[in-house]
Amino acid sequence: MKCKRLIINILVLTVCVTATLHAQDKIYSIVTCPGENTETQMNISWAADTALTESYVIYTTAKDKKWKRAQRAATEQYMCAVFDSVYSKTPEGKNYYEDAKFLKCGARLKSLRPKTEYIYKIISGPTENATESTVHRFKTSGEKQWSAAIIADFHAYTPLPKRLEAAMGVMNKVHNYDPKMDWVLHLGDVCAWGGSYSFWKRLYVEQYFNDYMWAGVNGNHDNMTRKYLLTNEFFRNANFYPLNGYEGELGVCYFFRYGKALFVMLNNEDMRSEDGLDAAQEWVRKVVQANPAKYVVVCEHYQWFFGETGKSSQYGRWSELFDDLGVDLALSANNHVYVRTNALYQGKETDGTKGTVYVQAPSSDNERGVSCPDSLSQNTDIIKKRWTEGGQTVGAMHLSVTEKRMTLIMMNRNGEVIDEVSIPAKR
Repeated sequence: MKCKRLIINILVLTVCVTATLHAQDKIYSIVTCPGENTETQMNISWAADTALTESYVIYTTAKDKKWKRAQRAATEQYMCAVFDSVYSKTPEGKNYYEDAKFLKCGARLKSLRPKTEYIYKIISGPTENATESTVHRFKTSGEKQWSAAIIADFHAYTPLPKRLEAAMGVMNKVHNYDPKMDWVLHLGDVCAWGGSYSFWKRLYVEQYFNDYMWAGVNGNHDNMTRKYLLTNEFFRNANFYPLNGYEGELGVCYFFRYGKALFVMLNNEDMRSEDGLDAAQEWVRKVVQANPAKYVVVCEHYQWFFGETGKSSQYGRWSELFDDLGVDLALSANNHVYVRTNALYQGKETDGTKGTVYVQAPSSDNERGVSCPDSLSQNTDIIKKRWTEGGQTVGAMHLSVTEKRMTLIMMNRNGEVIDEVSIPAKR
């Protein structure tokens, strides 16, 4: 009798756990993306099972702990199948084809209060049987002083979970350095294969995606499948960025304001040809000229210089335009080696009152770093700092901004400051 009762209890528990997991799985991949003006706008991105009749965002200020003044945002959604049947790997390392048809959902929050922390959650299903997601957070801009974490190249890959652990570990160090940081900027290759939706889904479970706005650029790994199918549709459908890019790049290339800084986000994968580069540069010129800002920051994935030798890479394609537009800070990644210049104008170092500081982030997955010789063979006069731990490299950066200057700090896996550069306001 006891044995029978035990079996029944186990069956009931199994059904309950399965039902709970299924309920939680109806809504997933929740992430906060910037709106065009983050003082008053924010974009919320999520995915929903195709069987759901509806899902939507409710949001309020963090001080409204009982949600008495919560508002409901309109949902934009469509069926997404770009990830479906993509050849991939399970967390156990087995080959399989992704089962990834879902409703891609988003909400554009407007008329928010500047300098305010908000909370939100996704409600799904009919009112009488609705379920709620966990509570997520973001902070609108508008403060005279603000800060962000910057990270790149952690190549999230479910069969090798320690990659993501290493990246989130160094995020902890940045957060310990500045517990009041406001948002996170990533410079690409956050997924090993952007076409594997299960990788994005696992990534967005992490607490830092729960608590902060994330803005990012499309890396070459985010842009591909295991079979090397290339498309920006993966990046576009894993996020919900502003639709202010140019033809073919809406929701992939975009710009936004955070405080008095203008961030312009590029997609290198659309700039492999001269025509592609011309289109991107024409767009950047129009964006910067139409959006005067105290600071201008341009972000892309591919490196400005090759860290191993110092040889020019994207720097040679962009420096003239950056000189013309007065870009203050140019950020990149991809090479897995931290490289930094002082302010450069017309190929020469300045006193900082003119020119662009070029910085590329190291890798952060503790697996795909690059070893470098002790000395550079090229551009020795303009490259001021390199850093790598070799094949097992973990690093991230911290950006703080005031009315007078931007300060960028490079940190290793232990939270030790490796390098620092200050960029005075020129406007």
